[in-house]
Amino acid sequence: MKPAVFEYHAPATTDETVALLAEFGDEAKLLAGGQSLVPMLALRLAAFEHLIDLRGLDELRGIESTPDAVRVAATTTHAAVGRSAEIRRRVPLLNRATPLIGHFQIRNRGTLGGAVAHADAAAEYPTVALTLDAEIETLSPRGRRVIPAAEFFTGMWTTAMEPDELLTGVVFPVWRGRCGFAIEEFARRSGDFAMAGAAVAVRLDADSRIERCAIGLFGLAPTPVRASGIEAEVTGRAVAEVDPAELGRSATAALSSVTGDVHGSAAYRRRLGATMVARAWRRAVEEAGDD
Repeated sequence: MKPAVFEYHAPATTDETVALLAEFGDEAKLLAGGQSLVPMLALRLAAFEHLIDLRGLDELRGIESTPDAVRVAATTTHAAVGRSAEIRRRVPLLNRATPLIGHFQIRNRGTLGGAVAHADAAAEYPTVALTLDAEIETLSPRGRRVIPAAEFFTGMWTTAMEPDELLTGVVFPVWRGRCGFAIEEFARRSGDFAMAGAAVAVRLDADSRIERCAIGLFGLAPTPVRASGIEAEVTGRAVAEVDPAELGRSATAALSSVTGDVHGSAAYRRRLGATMVARAWRRAVEEAGDD
């Protein structure tokens, strides 16, 4: 099949982009890497009267560091994120999530901002943003806005962004101290979307007690989710007292609902999720303990 007819726009600035969004509203769609959007258009699972191409906006590409965070501009590709020594050193979880995204062809074209804005519940970057308490920056005719990741993902493929808002970048806080990070997922084939996955960040104090932790789950619900209750339960405990398998079961049991489909029942996905949490927890704790 071929996409339905649309009008193509190639703005030269972000201000021009948001003006187009304000003019066309829900009839317009932004095109970044196109690795999710183009197949949907080709299959006519989605149709828009106006397509706004962001590839000419140099201001939406690049990686910047501050003392406390790393900012990734919206159209920075997955491949650029994966190659960045700064991200590897300061935001390891984001670096480790990158090779799990599709295949290298997809990573060469797909963008971090596009992945976050697409808000697929089985995707890695939205989960990393949620797990690390990232902030999503947007621009609209009303000015700039910062949306905490905890408030950004509102439903399946939906976010807190307004129709005239452009995602301009994502800011990832830097964790310091005895920290460990890991991401684990299960997919039917390499490059497929995950049936279940978990991202874990943990920081230990000098006595190997859990000073801070974050557990993100993906592929199990309409949005990526945090196991906030379980995080609170284990914080302050000696890391040796935490059983990874039990932690995984508790994290997935706390989910109000788990989605099943033709690839696996809800119960099966819940068990997979528990296993992914346990694996990621072990790896993260091992890394933190080595510091």
